[in-house]
Amino acid sequence: MKAKLPLESVRILDLSRVLAGPLCGMMLGDLGASVIKVERPDGGDESRGWGPPFDARGESAYFLSTNRNKLSIGLDLDRPADHMILRSLIEGADVVLDNFKLGTLEKKGLDPAAFLQADARLIWCTISGFGPDSKRPGYDFVVQAEAGWMSIGGEPDGSPMKTGVALADVLAGKDAAIAILAALVARGRPADGLAGADAVLARRLHVSLLDSAAAALINVAQNALVSGSAPKRWGNAHANLVPYELFQARDRPLVIAVGNDAQWVSCCAALELTQLGASDDLRENSGRVVRRQEVVTEIARRVAESDAQDWMERLASRGVPCGLVRTVPEVLSEVASSPLFGMASSVGGVHHLAPPRLDEHGQLVRRHLWSAFDELGPGADG
Repeated sequence: MKAKLPLESVRILDLSRVLAGPLCGMMLGDLGASVIKVERPDGGDESRGWGPPFDARGESAYFLSTNRNKLSIGLDLDRPADHMILRSLIEGADVVLDNFKLGTLEKKGLDPAAFLQADARLIWCTISGFGPDSKRPGYDFVVQAEAGWMSIGGEPDGSPMKTGVALADVLAGKDAAIAILAALVARGRPADGLAGADAVLARRLHVSLLDSAAAALINVAQNALVSGSAPKRWGNAHANLVPYELFQARDRPLVIAVGNDAQWVSCCAALELTQLGASDDLRENSGRVVRRQEVVTEIARRVAESDAQDWMERLASRGVPCGLVRTVPEVLSEVASSPLFGMASSVGGVHHLAPPRLDEHGQLVRRHLWSAFDELGPGADG
């Protein structure tokens, strides 16, 4: 018997585009939610054109990465018939997800507050770049700069550097999913005295890339708060731990991540660095931070003498955290993935609908609205 997914019967109307919102919608779809993606008829989600590479159907890899497990309908909100279809979809949804600029929906006669007031079960989540009161467009690269990430990314003597993944978008998408799940749980509980405007506000969710990125500074932010100083760039090293960085073996790079003093002793034994291991000044991490250059130089010299796999085996046998710097194809060869569905669900969900072509399910949704999923039947693959 097929296992029931936790969000089956939950309806998510995805009005978002590009990355953060679509990722959120896809995660909820992985968990069994019925997700309808609404797009502009003239081109749809702009990430459909963000390539190459494109698959055999002409869809960009970027779009494929965040849009499985959804139906697609193209709606022109300036057309009365399409406007009415969207209103009907909103009225039948459990959750509406959007990333429109401030005031856009209201100008179209689609005020989230009015829908929330009319439906005590509706949840509405808006993802923005810089908060609910800002009209600034939210692009990951800009947010990485303004959230402080780039000031701490890159080599110490190099330029500020962004991460290789649009991680501010990814974090905001995951934060939105968490907020939506919390609201769904709260919806099934007594209101505990919430009424009127307060009850509406509890179901009106706002997530911003800037807030998600700033919150993700975690220990780096706390370092600044405690020390009163601006954190600096450490490249592949760690501000508070030594050794915890990249080393070049004879054939390829690897990382060694000593997280406590017992691991330090084991690391010295694995690398046969007897003198370092015997130094009383280095037994505690605080001492190793003070003598960072000496420790790192000695380890780098030793690691360069053998191949990375040899060191991996020696370090791992003694419980020292370490890892090869692998390419993306190397990673993909070991994890569940496919050219159409992308990576395996990170939340334990399943792939059951391929990423849709623009308006692929338009006629079906126009005729049946949310019952379109029933018309598709079980095991549909898009």
